[in-house]
Amino acid sequence: MCSHAPGIVGRADLADPRVKAEVHGAYADMSRALAATRPDALVVIAAEHFANFFMDNMPSFAVGMADYYHGPIEDPEWLGIERFTVPGSRDLSLRIIDEITATSDVAYAEEWRLDHGIAVPLHLLTPDYDLPLVPMNINCQGPPLAPYERVWAFGEAVGRAADSVPERIAVLGTGGISHWPATPDSGKINEAWDRDFLDRWCRNDRQALVGYDDLSVYAEAGQGGFEIRTFIAVSAAASPAPGKVHFYRPAPIFAVGCTTASYDLSAVA
Repeated sequence: MCSHAPGIVGRADLADPRVKAEVHGAYADMSRALAATRPDALVVIAAEHFANFFMDNMPSFAVGMADYYHGPIEDPEWLGIERFTVPGSRDLSLRIIDEITATSDVAYAEEWRLDHGIAVPLHLLTPDYDLPLVPMNINCQGPPLAPYERVWAFGEAVGRAADSVPERIAVLGTGGISHWPATPDSGKINEAWDRDFLDRWCRNDRQALVGYDDLSVYAEAGQGGFEIRTFIAVSAAASPAPGKVHFYRPAPIFAVGCTTASYDLSAVA
């Protein structure tokens, strides 16, 4: 899992050079670790930012089902990422969707535009945009939001789907922890709350992770904190594997605590 804040790339040149070097270095380390797993495809579970769905039609969970995807939807000059095309696999997406729907309701979309939620991780982790993508979105934006128990069930279904296909599937959850995007509090970070969440995430503690309620998340972590759903889905997909935080640093210039972390599946093999 990793943070996807647009400022990580778009405001990189405004940051203290040491902060930029540390953050981008952490993503470079994660890029190498991802490549070492020799994946055939990358599932990215991200948050919907009104790029593909709006309040009049907002699925709790959605999966892309196309042979290619374009991004970013944002202004490349603002985001700091040039337009790109990344391959997909309609066939792989269909097989994954079929498996997910056995236990979890999910929408699909044959057209999918990538915003910063997926574009930033791809730019930093797979800069050649050559790894086939299966994009997934969780509604973290407009209430009613899926309860955390349902997010866990969706993540379990994603894990089973990844295990059911012959391809080697890497699963990445991407979002923010505490952050207040597009508000006067943008740049605020609740480090203590972040670290408590990361502790729960590394322990892969189902009860602790699904025990959040959105009123307290909103109060302590801002509306951006709702994106912990993407990370919790990965926890469920990897359960009961233990996790490790490779990097965490509050970076107000990027408006988020920048994070990279992973689960060790070999520990439960």
